[in-house]
Amino acid sequence: MSRYVFKLPDLGEGTVEAEIVAWRVKPGDTVAEDDIVAEVMTEKAAVEVPAPVAGRVVSTTGSPGDTVPVGSELLVLETDAGAGSHAASDPVAKSASAATPAPPGPAAPVATPVAPPRTAGNGAAAALAGEAHAQAPVRAAGGAREGGQAAAVTAAAAAAAPAVRRGRVATSPAIRRRAHEAGIDLREIAGSGPNGRIIPKDLEAFVARRGQPTPLRSAPQALPAARPATARPAPAGATEEIKVIGLRRVIAQRMSEAKRNIPHFAYVEELDITELESLRRHLNGRLPAGASALTYLPFIALALIRVLRDFPQCNAHYDAERGVIVRYGAVHLGVATQTPDGLKVPVVHDAQALTLWQLAAEMRRVSEAARTNKATREELTGSTITLTSLGKLGGIASTPIINAPEVAIIGVNRAVERAVVVDRAVAIRLTMNLSSSFDHRFVDGYDAAAMIQALKEHLEHPATIFIAG
Repeated sequence: MSRYVFKLPDLGEGTVEAEIVAWRVKPGDTVAEDDIVAEVMTEKAAVEVPAPVAGRVVSTTGSPGDTVPVGSELLVLETDAGAGSHAASDPVAKSASAATPAPPGPAAPVATPVAPPRTAGNGAAAALAGEAHAQAPVRAAGGAREGGQAAAVTAAAAAAAPAVRRGRVATSPAIRRRAHEAGIDLREIAGSGPNGRIIPKDLEAFVARRGQPTPLRSAPQALPAARPATARPAPAGATEEIKVIGLRRVIAQRMSEAKRNIPHFAYVEELDITELESLRRHLNGRLPAGASALTYLPFIALALIRVLRDFPQCNAHYDAERGVIVRYGAVHLGVATQTPDGLKVPVVHDAQALTLWQLAAEMRRVSEAARTNKATREELTGSTITLTSLGKLGGIASTPIINAPEVAIIGVNRAVERAVVVDRAVAIRLTMNLSSSFDHRFVDGYDAAAMIQALKEHLEHPATIFIAG
């Protein structure tokens, strides 16, 4: 037996340290080569760290929320002499080979090189993206079965058990955590994503097929006559402490910096979108069955793109280190998206080159990719202005926080019918508020108001959105 000290590897892109988000193992656990032992987060990405060798965990360094420098001790493993393949670290394979001489046949497969840490992506709010789909080598199973009766019992048990995939399962860190907490073996779930990747609906369908709440592995079987558990209200004065780590910590840090460093100028304007709603309904009525309907967002996004040609100071970044405003000719539209992991801002790059339908499809695609942790690094970085909406929860007005280093953000509130005066008569019109924030250091109040008024003009007369010039 020997000890292997695993140090936090270089995670790339100039990373010098990483925050421990979660441990997947504890002292005493046995791990195979390439098993995920920890989740860490850098300032740019969430990363799953695989074990470089097989062995038994002797100790771990740091707790969730702790920051560990690159090159420092992360994990100590106790390994067998010459360990390096999955078969050598598998106790079932070792016991089978000890009980029965191995039959002649091809040599055991040689372990592939250790895969690098899997990056889950990053974003304007240090968002997570999809991990790599690399599969670990399949472990060799060996050993002859003794006795006809034993073989029959084994075969029957195998037939009754659910099909189990072998090798590394591709999915997101969030799904791994949910499955681990629920005691679910991800190898039993058939993934419907690319290359068999397990996505949220696969896990939910698997739980639903069980027809009962998913127990933890360590929980004893319930008695047949046991009464269903009832939730007990927390006693008065009870508290719960939740450590702020991982993505939530990065979101908190970025929001605090943006609010502290940027003097926000808020501007709210009411729009009459009755004509826009009429156009939207007309276009949606011509869609084939099953096609995705247009929402207000693509119209607002297209109108914003048109307006920014006259207000380039709002389609910009502020480079604080150089003291320079960088104005962009192209519009890289950030779409604030709520996900199970927190707020992310996927990006529609070169949005100015897209038609209404293309823009709508791309906004849906990048938002769904962010929600399912499939967005690439490029799809989560580089926005020049952000559009944010709370949908039906939009409220009357809001004060969105600028997504630094941008200098403007446009917030969309709920659409409601109101009685308004039109041509000296009261009429029922569909109205909506736009709540926007600007970096007052670089966007004057007059220019901010003028931009929103121009945007209002387009949205209240939607035909103008499609007129070039």
